[in-house]
Amino acid sequence: MDTQVKISVIMGVYNAEPEQLLQSVESIRRQSLQAWEMLLYDDGSTPAYAQAIRRAAALDSRIRTLRGEQNRGLAYALNQCTLHAHGCFLARMDADDLSVPDRLEKQSAFLQAHPQYQWVGSNAFLIDENGVWGLQKVPAAPQAKDFLPHSPYIHPSVLFRREALMQSGGYSDSPQFFLCEDYELFMRLHQSGGRGYNLQEPLLYYREDASAYRRRTIARRLRELRLRYHGFQALGILNAATFPYVLKPLLAGAVPTALQRWVRRNGKPVALREER
Repeated sequence: MDTQVKISVIMGVYNAEPEQLLQSVESIRRQSLQAWEMLLYDDGSTPAYAQAIRRAAALDSRIRTLRGEQNRGLAYALNQCTLHAHGCFLARMDADDLSVPDRLEKQSAFLQAHPQYQWVGSNAFLIDENGVWGLQKVPAAPQAKDFLPHSPYIHPSVLFRREALMQSGGYSDSPQFFLCEDYELFMRLHQSGGRGYNLQEPLLYYREDASAYRRRTIARRLRELRLRYHGFQALGILNAATFPYVLKPLLAGAVPTALQRWVRRNGKPVALREER
């Protein structure tokens, strides 16, 4: 066991399903690398859900809770966790996902051995209420062009160097990036010369069920469209050939949800994949 590495697992939580939250926390408690702490930011959850967060924190003395009295969004929650974190690495987790037992060990070892990278993600198993239904693959060493179809990083699979995230200014909590904050962050990191890597094995169980599609409102699609336009410009990949990718959120929104799910589960994940 490597007791020298200190990892802060950061999670923003708002009215999370209690059983899923407990399972997510337990997946960190079962990590092969034990030199971690976990920060749960309660983003203004209602009393019953806030109590579930406290129950999850009581499972282990290495878990700390922070609380905001009003819901301010994931970006704000993660920035607060970052400010209070003690680790030199920051591991992302969501309240409905699960980490495989050696995730933290493998990712921290990779960053220690490869100083040219500022963060590392991985592939992920796709799960819903019935268990594993697919596998999401992402490029090993993403380049600018890999941002065209979707973010080339699975956000809750990523382990950051803390100083790299803080030097970048962290997550933008601007309303114009609401629910697109991870896509914006990775674009900005690449624009400034940062680079990440994705281990080509699934180290996360990533929840994608019917509720994920219901969260893709027209307002969210318009925010993503604007982000794509300006982000692609900044990355130097916006031209006549790539402009259809700018319109992708609206084009995907015109496809019935049931058809999107069918396509997603029948061998064409790239064509319609969107962030949760």
